[in-house]
Amino acid sequence: MNSNLKFSAISILLLVMLSTMTSSFSAAAPGTTKSDQHKKQVTLNAILVEPKPRWDILLKSAIQKLQERHPDMNIKINYTTLPYADGRVKNLILSSLGNKTPIDLVSVDQIWLGDFAERGYLADLTDRAQTWGRFSDWYQSNFAGSLYKGKTYGIWAWTDVTGIWYWKDLLNKAGVEANSLTTWDGYLASAKKLNNALKHENIRGIGIDCGGALWYPYLWMLGGEIIKQKSGHPTKGTYWFPAYNSSAGVKAMQFIKDQINAGIKPVASGSEDEISLVNRTYAVFPEGSWLPEAFPPNLRSNLTNNVGFIPMYPVPKRGFQTTTVMGGWELSIPQSSKNKDLSWELITLMLEPDVLGPMLLETGYLPTQKSIGQGPSLTILNETVPYYDKMLSMISLGRSRPNIPEFPQMDAHVTQAIKQVCNGTKEPKQALDGAAAKSAKLLGW
Repeated sequence: MNSNLKFSAISILLLVMLSTMTSSFSAAAPGTTKSDQHKKQVTLNAILVEPKPRWDILLKSAIQKLQERHPDMNIKINYTTLPYADGRVKNLILSSLGNKTPIDLVSVDQIWLGDFAERGYLADLTDRAQTWGRFSDWYQSNFAGSLYKGKTYGIWAWTDVTGIWYWKDLLNKAGVEANSLTTWDGYLASAKKLNNALKHENIRGIGIDCGGALWYPYLWMLGGEIIKQKSGHPTKGTYWFPAYNSSAGVKAMQFIKDQINAGIKPVASGSEDEISLVNRTYAVFPEGSWLPEAFPPNLRSNLTNNVGFIPMYPVPKRGFQTTTVMGGWELSIPQSSKNKDLSWELITLMLEPDVLGPMLLETGYLPTQKSIGQGPSLTILNETVPYYDKMLSMISLGRSRPNIPEFPQMDAHVTQAIKQVCNGTKEPKQALDGAAAKSAKLLGW
């Protein structure tokens, strides 16, 4: 398929999805009557990424507040939610923005920010953010992840972390202490003990998702980086160069191979890993902070009695600092928006603790704002979401991935390398060197 036809096909598909997946909210200001027809009618349009319920919670409350601030307007928001599991979602959004469709709000994956901004699709929010004056309340990594080339193109609205989840009774049955899972050697030894003890029950000891996001923390723990600046670029002078195939990267990838050799079985990326722990296919799984919501209500209500959580990735040995990859979504205003000031006001309202808090409470996502991560807000979240304070403790240790335009494709190179190690077709150094060669070419070297 040639590029023009492909672009048209994507555009048509997007229009079909928009026509079938759009929701809307409107809120009348106090005292509004049918005689208020003279008011200015304003409709804001948004493209957001599922799950939809989180947006329903946020937008209903935020639009109501926005309406109260502007009694001279009748404000409505139409929003479309697209499934993230569909690999086309980024291209669908890019297609719409590239067509200059008048969209006022878009949710952007943190690793997409640089790509979207470099294409000129996102409005520069730097001046608005400085006038707003609330960025000092953001955790440092989440603040930095909202910037591209020193300018603000999105506000990181919430985040997530990954730690070690385990069934307490299964560890007890295998004679495994939870603390043994915190170092690489202990993790591997525990996997073997769990496999031996539970194999007759068709339960695997520990699971592994062979994706890039779950490997980067091991790279960072060893002092490695994903990219670094390098001089001598053919066209850009100094530019980014892949650094993940360093000695630290090879050691981190060797730990992946060691897990496979220890009998840790890979699962497919996505929801399968959540289901694998919830249905007790595995006794232990490194999983995101969203996991409690995957348990049925009858288990979730007393989850801490049955399921344990360690707020860390296993470290190479005692004395190393753990870390985690932080995900989550940023709120951005497309350059095509004809309502930028009102859209910015809506974003700030969505981020108010009394608006954002109920959504966090319902979903278990973590705040990017320090003020929500302490005091009365934290008390309420702790009473509702299992291990919330422990998950929250990882944010200050977490890191964001690069948001340079090329990173999503680089991430695919890394993920391919990890899968090659997981399936035994390549050794760690060979896999990483091959991936880095592709990434260097992508970056123009």
